Amino acid sequence: MFRKILVANRGEIALRIIAACKELGIATVAVHSTVDRDSLHVRAADESVCIGPPAPSGSYLNITALVAAAEITGADAVHPGYGFLAENARFAEILQDVGLTWIGPSPDSIRKMGDKAVAKETAQAASVPTVPGSPGPVATAEDALAVAGRIGYPVLLKAVAGGGGRGMRVARNEKELAAAFGMATLEAEKAFGNGEVYLEKYLAEPRHVEFQVFGDQHGRIVHLGERECSLQRRHQKILEESPSVAVSEELRAKMGAAAVAAARAVDYVGAGTIEFLLDQDGSFYFMEMNTRIQVEHPVTEMVTGYDLVKEQIRVAAGEPLSFDKATGKKGVQLRPRGHAIEFRINAEDPETFTPSPGKITTLHLPGGPGVRVDTAAYDGWNIPPNYDSLVGKLIVHGRNRDEAIMRGKRALELFIVEGVKTTIPLHLRLLDDPDFRHGRFSTKWLERWLAEGPRPARGR
Repeated sequence: MFRKILVANRGEIALRIIAACKELGIATVAVHSTVDRDSLHVRAADESVCIGPPAPSGSYLNITALVAAAEITGADAVHPGYGFLAENARFAEILQDVGLTWIGPSPDSIRKMGDKAVAKETAQAASVPTVPGSPGPVATAEDALAVAGRIGYPVLLKAVAGGGGRGMRVARNEKELAAAFGMATLEAEKAFGNGEVYLEKYLAEPRHVEFQVFGDQHGRIVHLGERECSLQRRHQKILEESPSVAVSEELRAKMGAAAVAAARAVDYVGAGTIEFLLDQDGSFYFMEMNTRIQVEHPVTEMVTGYDLVKEQIRVAAGEPLSFDKATGKKGVQLRPRGHAIEFRINAEDPETFTPSPGKITTLHLPGGPGVRVDTAAYDGWNIPPNYDSLVGKLIVHGRNRDEAIMRGKRALELFIVEGVKTTIPLHLRLLDDPDFRHGRFSTKWLERWLAEGPRPARGR
C-alpha cells in the first residue's frame, strides 16, 4: 500500500480522496492555487503545496508544478480526482516515468476512450451496440451529407475530442446539416484544439444511463449497476439517481454485460463509467467512456455499500477487487439496495444559472437518516470565480424511490446557504413535479421544463 498520496485536485473531490486515504492510513498532500490557500482540502491534508496562481492553466493544469510537488513531499502516488488532468494520458505517462503511481487507468486506455471515434470503433469491435453513424471523423460537409443520407435524419454532429455539448449540432435536413458542419468544426477547434467531428443518428427522447465499471491488475472487470443521468441542462448533469426507473433486472444484465465488454476491450484498470443512450423501445447504444471517478459516484456507493475511492487506491496498489460477488467476465450481478439521489448544489442563480461566486455567510448542512453531504464549503468561505460553481453534493438514500424523494425534500429544506445564490430552489421544484415523481423524463425533458418558467415549491 502507498505511504503518501498527492491529491491533484481541489474542492469536494479532493476532500473526498483525503477522507478515503485517512481511513486507509495513508498520508496526504494537498495542492492549491493562491486563491485556494484557505480551502478545506488544504486544512484536511497532512501537507500542502502552493502550485501557482488562480488560473487553472498555471496551477491545477500545471503538470510541472504537480510533479515537483509530489517529488519534494515524497509522495509515491497521485490521485487526479475528476476534471482538470484526470483524463490526461500524458500526465499519467509523466508520473510513471518519474516513478510515481497514477491512480487511474493506463495511458493507453485513456487515449482509446478519450477519442470518441476510436472509442466507438473499440465498442463496435467488442460487439457493444453503438448509434448508427459515421465510422470515424467526417472530413467535409459533403461526407457528412452522404452519411446522413444513408442513416436518415435527424442527425447529430459531435466533436471527436470533446464533451460538455461543445462542438455538438443537431441537423434535421440537408440544409441544416450543411450549415451546422462549419459551426461544429469551428467550435470544436476553439474548445479542444481539434476540429474533427463525427456524425450519428439523433435519438428523439433518449435517456442517459451510465454503468459504473471497475477493473483490477489481475484481469477482473465488473460492473456495479447503473445511474440515471437524464436530467441535464446544456449537456451538464443536474441530478442523478440509482437505480434507473427505466431499467429492469433483465435490461440491467444486458447493459452491464455490454459495459464490461467495452471496458475489457481496453484492458481497463480502476474506476470507469460506460455511458449509454437508452431509447424508448429499450434499445441502448454506447455513447462514451469516462476514464475516472465520476462526480455522481456517491449514488452507486449508497446502493451498493462499496467505497469506490478506497477501491481505486487499493487497485492502483495492485490489490485484487474486494467486491464479494465475483461473476467472472460478465461482471457483478447485483440488485441495488434501495434508491439513492444526488443533487448538485451549485452557486448559481436557480433561474438564469448565472454563476454566483462570493462569501458564504451562513451554512447549515442537513443530516439525519439516509442523508450524506459531500462538500468543501464552510461558513466564511469565499467561493472563487475561477473554477466550477459546485458548492456541494447532497445525496439521499431510501428504501425505495418515493422515500428517497421525500428524504431529499426534507434535506433540501434544511440545507441553508446564505451569501450566494444556489440551485436548491430548482431541486425543490423538480421534486414537486409529477413527471419527475413518476420517472417520465428524457435528456430533453429538463430543457423544456425550464423553458416553462419557475414553478412554486415549498421552502426557499
